[in-house]
Amino acid sequence: MIPPMEKETLNLEELAGLYHPIKPQIESRLQDFSRIWKEASEEELFRELVFCLLTPQSKARTCWRAVERLERKCMIREAGPEEITRELVGVRFNLRKGEYICLARSRFSSCSLRDTLAGFSDASAAREWLVANIKGLGYKEASHFLRNIGLGGDLAILDRHILKNLALLGVIDEVPASPSKKMYLEIESKMIDFSRKAEIPMSHLDLLLWYKEAGEVFK
Repeated sequence: MIPPMEKETLNLEELAGLYHPIKPQIESRLQDFSRIWKEASEEELFRELVFCLLTPQSKARTCWRAVERLERKCMIREAGPEEITRELVGVRFNLRKGEYICLARSRFSSCSLRDTLAGFSDASAAREWLVANIKGLGYKEASHFLRNIGLGGDLAILDRHILKNLALLGVIDEVPASPSKKMYLEIESKMIDFSRKAEIPMSHLDLLLWYKEAGEVFK
């Protein structure tokens, strides 16, 4: 376990003060995510999956630039793992992630990603399937993907930024280095309870805490 920073705290009043000025930005971004599920092509949905496969231990902006580069070169749907890996500049574990992209592509070569996800009763069920069937997706990455395509607004994306701030808020006692499934779901439940107490929707809370650390509302 990694303890939160000494003497640093965050209270509800401070959180509200941060939230209200950027709430319109958050709502706009969530509308963008919602439009993806309603309007995106199969290729666009898969692009979002590729992004979330790249994000573990790498900066979101760096990962998105890599996705855009792959898309410009028409490599997402056709290139092999070694070719893809060369385009993942700045992305950690790029060789492994190049392989993950190709495995995910193969998984949906004979079935639709959209139809697969639409077949689940809720986002939690879709997340379980993704974690079990898409190599490289853990609970954080699967939650991130579903949120980014407008399906997982009530799921927690427990990256280091969110965990750090949940500790500062007193939602959790300390930051786990690598949460197990059981621990992930327990922390997610605590975050849901806190969002109700703070009167900030889960989807807003995630982007708010990410903004606090990164200085922008992104993906």
